[in-house]
Amino acid sequence: MTADSPEPVPAPVPVHPASPLDPPPLDGVTVVAVEQAVSAPFATRQLADLGARVIKVERPDGGDFARAYDTAAHGLASHFVWANRGKESIALDLKDPRGLEVLHGLLDGADVFVQNLAQGAAARLGIDAVALCARYPRLVAVDISGYGATGPYAHKRAYDMLVQCEAGLVSVTGTPERPVKAGIPAADIAAAMYAFSGVLAALLRRGATGRGGPVEVSMLDALAEWMGHPLHHTMHGGEQPVRTGLAHAVIAPYDAYPTADGDRVLLSVQNDREWRRLAEQVLERPELAEDPAYATNAARTRGREKTDAVVAEALAGLGADEAIGRLEAAGIACARLNSVAQLARHPQLAARDRWREVGSPVGPLRALLPPIGLPGGAAPHMGAVPALGEHTEALLRALGMTGAQITTLRRDGVVA
Repeated sequence: MTADSPEPVPAPVPVHPASPLDPPPLDGVTVVAVEQAVSAPFATRQLADLGARVIKVERPDGGDFARAYDTAAHGLASHFVWANRGKESIALDLKDPRGLEVLHGLLDGADVFVQNLAQGAAARLGIDAVALCARYPRLVAVDISGYGATGPYAHKRAYDMLVQCEAGLVSVTGTPERPVKAGIPAADIAAAMYAFSGVLAALLRRGATGRGGPVEVSMLDALAEWMGHPLHHTMHGGEQPVRTGLAHAVIAPYDAYPTADGDRVLLSVQNDREWRRLAEQVLERPELAEDPAYATNAARTRGREKTDAVVAEALAGLGADEAIGRLEAAGIACARLNSVAQLARHPQLAARDRWREVGSPVGPLRALLPPIGLPGGAAPHMGAVPALGEHTEALLRALGMTGAQITTLRRDGVVA
């Protein structure tokens, strides 16, 4: 080959799409979780959905306290149903040395351990991530906490709404008159998803090095990352974004407006070209496209009340369907302000066949498919919601215990 010869083009690597009959990505991975409430359970549910075997360790006296949050899911707690499908439940008293011994028996064959006990509790039991990784070098062990293992807040009690407040989320959510918390457990979910991705990354590293290792996630760290826009706006711009309810702090019009039939339609104008189309095709006031009081986003935001008034006037004379039809025809982003009940019957979810049924102690329950679409359409593992201690005996027998030993542990309240 001469210096002027073109480089040979490598043959393309054949890609074989996965079959729905292929094993799920985490098939063969065993997860042991000492978990409660939302953050750790939601993280391990993601792993279960991808095919991991998840063994949930619960207290014998009532189990995960999220089981008692409500009875809305046909007698079961809605939080628990959402975050715990596809798991095996063993009820185990870890304060009893025999219970702790059972846990280590489970960990001896595990790939991942996740815990979100109160700060310091896992270390007192010797099951914090650092201690376990020293004992089991291939184990990926995750500590989820409210504020992290060090610093002045390390031992502060941390629940979702409290962390939302500490992270500043509540300060930017709500109306100018009143801050409000997010309507979902945002701090718990943020920590759960970073724990989930941290486990996947650590498993990849273990595949290359043979070593597991500790993973640490705090709710405050996770939610502080999600506060990126208002945080950077404040640090670098000098002012915190104001609370604007449904409106956007720096874009106008971007809000929900009542329609003639009592619904509300949200629309978003992202640039001045879109404003021109809105003015001409939806508001039917083409003169506003050139009016200096409206022609630029900066002007529309300064005069937000006037901007919102002209949009509200136009949409008030239209039904929601007609308003959305006009907005979409003009290329303006829009949405209905749906209730949770409307989400449950959303036509897009139905059209894309996103609903399934999962088993539970009270019978089948509707559940959404996980958001991660697997290659080739391979089906996620969506197992049943477990009853407390449903798998205790099977797991103990798998560890080699006899019926007499299990009976003794039950009698002494070590297992349930």
